[in-house]
Amino acid sequence: MIDKAYWKNDYQADAYVPSPYGGTDNSLLVLDPIEVAAPATEQKAAPAKKAAPKKAAAKSTTAATAKAQPKAAKDDLKKLEGIGPKIAGLLTDAGFATFTDLAKAKPAALKAVLEAAGPRYKMHDSATWTEQAKLAAKGAWDELSALQKELKGGKRKK
Repeated sequence: MIDKAYWKNDYQADAYVPSPYGGTDNSLLVLDPIEVAAPATEQKAAPAKKAAPKKAAAKSTTAATAKAQPKAAKDDLKKLEGIGPKIAGLLTDAGFATFTDLAKAKPAALKAVLEAAGPRYKMHDSATWTEQAKLAAKGAWDELSALQKELKGGKRKK
């Protein structure tokens, strides 16, 4: 609902279904199922007290590993026009976690990430993502904002 006046469908929807109120369709999003672990029972929780020293040792090992290998900072790729949470996750998983990574990306590599994610993502156009990422990596937020005013869904308005 936009301005409490009219309805607009999500252009990224997986499908559309007729509205029971007529005159429009509803956007449909298909979600992947997730597995939820069953809650631990009290019997299984009791031995955990004996295993506490092992957990502490594992935590200290993890902390030592984290200090030895610091995690690379991730940028909020959703700040770029045309990149939403799902695509940001796909890009991060593919090794494009920062604006600098994305700025250096080859168009074919970005297209391959989208195609590998399935038909829902193939329709997205990554043509301006590297241009936007270069501005974001430099901290040129005013220039990025000006560029984004020329875009819709990451594509240049015609």
